[in-house]
Order: sequence, then C-alpha cells, then structure tokens
Amino acid sequence: MSENFDVVVIGAGPAGYVAAIRAAQLKQKVAIVDKQWLGGVCLNVGCIPSKSLLRNAEIAHTLRERGKEFGFSMDNLKLDYGVAVKRSRQNSDRLVKGIGFLMKKNNIPVFMGEAKFKSKDTVAVTDKNGKVTELKAKNIIVATGASAASPAAWKIDGEKVVTYWEAILQNKLPKSVVVIGSGAIGVEFSTIWNSYGVDVTIVEMLPRIVPLEDEEVSKELEKEFKKRGIKAMTGHKVESVEATATGVKVVVSADGKQTTLEADQALVAIGFRPNSKGLGLEEIGVKVNERGFVEIDEKMQTNIPGIWAIGDLTGKLMLAHVGSAMGIICAENIAGAETVTLDYEMMPRATYCQPQVASFGLTEAQAKERGYTVKIGRFPFQPNGKALGMGDYAGFVKLVIDEKYGEILGAHMIGPEVTELLPELTLAHMMELTPHEIARNVHAHPTLSEAIMEAAHAAEGSAIHI
Repeated sequence: MSENFDVVVIGAGPAGYVAAIRAAQLKQKVAIVDKQWLGGVCLNVGCIPSKSLLRNAEIAHTLRERGKEFGFSMDNLKLDYGVAVKRSRQNSDRLVKGIGFLMKKNNIPVFMGEAKFKSKDTVAVTDKNGKVTELKAKNIIVATGASAASPAAWKIDGEKVVTYWEAILQNKLPKSVVVIGSGAIGVEFSTIWNSYGVDVTIVEMLPRIVPLEDEEVSKELEKEFKKRGIKAMTGHKVESVEATATGVKVVVSADGKQTTLEADQALVAIGFRPNSKGLGLEEIGVKVNERGFVEIDEKMQTNIPGIWAIGDLTGKLMLAHVGSAMGIICAENIAGAETVTLDYEMMPRATYCQPQVASFGLTEAQAKERGYTVKIGRFPFQPNGKALGMGDYAGFVKLVIDEKYGEILGAHMIGPEVTELLPELTLAHMMELTPHEIARNVHAHPTLSEAIMEAAHAAEGSAIHI
C-alpha cells in the first residue's frame, strides 16, 4: 500500500505535531507518523505529567513543613502519592486526546508504526501487526526526539535504577534516592520526592547544581535546597551504579577520595541521546554528527534537499517549546511562506523545581567573556508584596545589560512562578527594548512582575523599593 503527500512528519511530539498542523494550515497535504503515541515524551511522560506532580509536591510541602505558618493544623496527615500520579496521568491523557482531535480537525492522517526511509522521498511505516505502508512525499520532516542517556555499565532496571520515564510512572515512593545529575529533570524530581518526605541526595559532576544557569542562581537554589533537606554533592564523579538486594549502591569520587552512597533507588538524569538510529538516515546520505544529532541549517533543512529535521533530534536546544518553534518555521519554509530564524541562545529556559528557575541569553560570566561591559539590574523577591502574600519570597530577578547600548543580553531568575515572568523579557529582547522601557512600563500592583520592573529600575540606577 502506498500513499502520496506533500509533507510527511516522522515523530508526533511537540516539534512534529506542531509542524504537521502548521503545514496543513499552509495548504499542504500532510501525514504524521509515530511508533508509540501522539504528543511524544513531553505530553506522555515528560513536561505535562511532571508539572502535575510538582503541583502536588508544592501542596504536600506546605502541609508537611509550613502548616503552622499558614494556620493549618491536623493530626495524622496522609499523603497518597498514588493519587498524585493518577491525576498526572489524567492530565496527560486529556492533552494527548486533544492532539488526536487536532489531527482530525486539520485533516492529517496518523500512521502508528515504525518509520524507515526507503529513499529520500519514501518512508515505509511498519505497524504493530507487521503491515507496511509506504508514504511518498516531496518533503519529509524528521522529529523523532531523544532518549535518556546513561553509561552501558549502569544497568537501568526500571525499579532500582531508573530514568525519568520509570520515575514519572511509578506509583510508590522510595524512602531514599540518589539523583545523578542536577539539570532540570534532576532538580525537579528532587523537589517532588523531597516534598513527600523522601531522603534525597543529588550528585553533580560539575562544581554547582543547575550548572548551565547563572552562578548566582545556582548558589541560591543550593541554599534553598539545603533548607529543605536536599543534599547536594557537587564536584563528584559517579564511578559506579549497582543494584543490590535492598536498593542501590552508588560510588562517587572527589579529590581522589571515594564515597559509597546507599539508597532505595537511583535516578539517572545526566542527559539525552538523539533518536537517529534505525531510521535509514545515513543510507540516504543525511549528515549526522559524531554524537548522532542531525545537522540542519537555519531553515531546518538537512544536507539532502526535501529532508528536514527539528526538535531534540538536532541537539540545538532540547526543550519542547523550542521544538515547536522549529516545527512552525520548518513548515513555513517548506511552503515558501514568510517566516523567521531562531537565535537558540536567546530562547527561554524554564525549570520547575522549588523555587523555580527561569532564564534566557547570556549569563553575567558569559557576557564578560565576550568582551561586553556589563551592568546588572537585580531585585530580590523579599520586598515584593505578592511574593510575601504567597509566602514564597526566596530568590531574585537579575538582568544582564550591555552598558554601551542598553541591550538586554540575558535574564536570570529564581523564585516564585518565575517561569511565567520570562515572556516579558524575551519579548523585550526581541523588540530591542532596553531596561528604560521596561522600567517605564507600568506594572500592576501587587504582582510578581513588579520584580522585573524594579530590576530594570536598578539597572538604570533608580530602584525604588530597595
């Protein structure tokens, strides 16, 4: 069986399904393929269910640790983590069904099965029953994402040694856990588990947690984690991870000294590898780098005309919203429609630990390394009325400014709901606004966004409330 299309999208995650919808809007005849599910990792076992669990964790932490502060008192508080997981699955399922509806609305047929290139314009899709359907298209977009990476010696058994996948689906909590890696996944799961009373130890090979963030943000998060009882072993290399009869044994080293950590479970959260193998990309000549990421230009096109790649598979910036933006641009380039190019360095980055972390652009250190004369606009949440009312006032807003032209080079925030504050700053950067315009923009009171206004005033040397 063979069918013809203008565009075939391989992968139905946030990059792929968005590309398919945009291509359909642009009058292309589109099909989409996925071997497992609509919505990809993000909707099924990533962004969406984890945010549900983090909301439960926030409430659990308040009830367990801060009840007196808010005037709550109760005997025999019971926290049912299984209910939290059930709620997360319901939210995930609801959005996945929504993607199915959007495919029908946009007349995009869905082919469930494993895709492999037969030629540069033909993809064979094998379903679970072994039936093969050939899809021919002038343009094929590859959006197969990425999977958790781990050394072969660390045997992921799904019970004692787990990745985010198993961790997000398990109904029962470990009593103790070693989290290997302190990127977004590591610190988010640390927040969830700690909020439910799990003994959490983070092991990070680099000198600080969330090592890609501004150094001040890392210090603040480690300080707040310490208050919560989350232990962070930075500058430690993991030598071995081994499942035992009772749990796991993780051997770490620093400065020539080895330490053995024992816990019920270990979460491996050290990064991702692209899902580029088995697609037949190399056979048709698509250029893939030494790490397996597909190489693309600013239009999302590979070295082979008519074959495009978007999302985590490209390794540009492995975030769902970046993948979606890439999908839209890719579809527009295919259709010859007006579009934009992406500056990956200036994309928003959001981490939903407690306190939240949000950033874009250059850190202070990076800006100085590139020769900018930098001025900083900083404002803490402690004097912010909304943050005080929420009882959540750790952290700050930090703006990195080029002193010569007033350009916003980056922003780095840690504190309450800072992930919701990012768009004002990324929009300001895109529209080439300076701190002066942000400061003069009247912000409603009391809101958390006033901290951005105050940081902009601070950059101008005229902070009001500090």
